[in-house]
Amino acid sequence: MSHSLFDSDVPHPEPSNLTAFAANDLNRDSEHRDEQSVEKALAKEGTHIFAFAGDKLVLKHDGQVLDPLFARYELQELQPDWDETVLLGYRKTGEPRLAVPVSIDVDDLTSHYKPADGRTLFREMLIDEVLLGEFAQAASLIRWNGDNRFCGRCGSAMEIHIGGYKRVCTACEHMIFPRTDPVVIMLTVDEQRDLCLLGRSPHFAPGMYSCLAGFLEPGETIENAVRRETLEESGIRTGRIRYHASQPWPMPHSLMIGCYAEAKSTEISRDETELEDCRWFTREETIEMLERPSATGRASPPKGAIAHRLMRDWVEWKR
Repeated sequence: MSHSLFDSDVPHPEPSNLTAFAANDLNRDSEHRDEQSVEKALAKEGTHIFAFAGDKLVLKHDGQVLDPLFARYELQELQPDWDETVLLGYRKTGEPRLAVPVSIDVDDLTSHYKPADGRTLFREMLIDEVLLGEFAQAASLIRWNGDNRFCGRCGSAMEIHIGGYKRVCTACEHMIFPRTDPVVIMLTVDEQRDLCLLGRSPHFAPGMYSCLAGFLEPGETIENAVRRETLEESGIRTGRIRYHASQPWPMPHSLMIGCYAEAKSTEISRDETELEDCRWFTREETIEMLERPSATGRASPPKGAIAHRLMRDWVEWKR
């Protein structure tokens, strides 16, 4: 007897754990954040700090070893802005983890430092999965604080509070809190024909096909965002929607919400401004992209990307 993938949570009980940027196991201790949290953490022995030059993480580069964690004394030449320090949380050992923006220009970094953005860290596996998860939290908070130095109501300067999780206007006292931008990303599946729908954006790497995606709009459910974006980009109407996994995406502060969508039509009419190609793929073609991309010239997103997870879990689904 055949079973629909929309009726079960297999093949993984929590597939989000298999995506990049998701392995952050810090104790965020959010209920105890106060105005002294950063100062206390910086004073604690064994504290380690991520340094950000713009949107890039600065890694210590010693031969073949790349280390993203700095002791406070190691940061002096990078010109850290200690007033904008963010407290991420604590390791199980009690060791604090923080992040700080530095003033030195990326181009002025000497050879024993290597700057890297989130995509490079992830795709080239420059740091382990746990550090990558901590980076995601740090990068999002550093960017949010940096983008909100002035009040959106009166234009006055805003100050950082409670370790980087609140900013308050120095004039009108307007308060803001860190934002996360929700993005739906979906694999539309035609179960009758055993096909999945993938598209190709002009900015993708050569030959890469991926799931369709788009920002969730105000006043919209996840399910309706999936249906709307799929229809807008491909012309395909969808029925049942099943949430599958999520992924922090710190470029700059998004949450990817991965879903499967049930195809209710088959004729593709792509949005030519968004996609340079959109087509149905068989299970065998999808496996080829995931495991043997050089064979056809078509490739999936890299392992760890939530689109890769959606594609792989579909082909591994046992009907």
